Amino acid sequence: MKVFVDGKYYDEWNAKVSVFDHGLLYGDGVFEGIRAYNGRVFKLKEHIDRLFYSAKAIMLELPMSHAQLMKATVETCRRNKLRDGYIRLVVTRGVGTLGLNPRSCRNASVIIIAGKIQVYPAELYAKGMDIVTVPTVRNLHSAVNPAIKSLNYLNNILAKIEANNAGVEEAVMLNAEGFVAECTADNLFIIKNGALSTPPLSAGALYGITRGTVMDLATKMGIEVSEPNLTRYDLFNADECFLTGTGAEIMPVVKIDGRVIGNGKPGLLTRKLVENYHALTKATGEPIYG
Repeated sequence: MKVFVDGKYYDEWNAKVSVFDHGLLYGDGVFEGIRAYNGRVFKLKEHIDRLFYSAKAIMLELPMSHAQLMKATVETCRRNKLRDGYIRLVVTRGVGTLGLNPRSCRNASVIIIAGKIQVYPAELYAKGMDIVTVPTVRNLHSAVNPAIKSLNYLNNILAKIEANNAGVEEAVMLNAEGFVAECTADNLFIIKNGALSTPPLSAGALYGITRGTVMDLATKMGIEVSEPNLTRYDLFNADECFLTGTGAEIMPVVKIDGRVIGNGKPGLLTRKLVENYHALTKATGEPIYG
């Protein structure tokens, strides 16, 4: 594997960062997870757009332009002969002192890794997933804003630990008001009476690119889409439920906190959305080759 680090390509064992990098010391940085399908990088512009938004929110000056980042991402895929896979684009604050002051970091660092990912066991896509609600509350907007896709994922990791302890792969996170925010790494959707709902971004949900894609697909299918505040009651009584994320794609959910969702199997509309999503990913995106 060839890894891009600050303009150069290294073998994976030689791709390194300093122990004084504030991305390592303090989680001071931003990232994007991106997918490649059928020799194309899916929604690359949108991912780079979101990277710039996250960087602006933490006052991190990116050392490369939007066009340069797109080009480097595609080139990293090409050098790794990737047609279908996962790209992790990371920007750290860079090398600084042991103090947390970001002013000690002169130059941000850019890292691009292109490889494979399997977020959830393959069989769960066919039979659906069990999830639980966990005690860890989603970050407040006034603390570490959930809209920032930062390197500090400890809030999500604590919730993931609680999911692991409960014997499931994923967890529902509520916000401080008790409304559903999102899961540890994915956005959450329910279907009730043929209409699609997902928590509003103001509830603590990430500005998910797969989230937005699924909402667009649903609208084109003639499905009503809304973003109301949702409670656990709404989840329990949904006809269908699924999660979305770049790594996860679309994952059906069949049980929440011991309550069976619908008939306990991936729903008809969920399956149709999966089909349309896969068709879109295979046909669109930034070409890697030629």
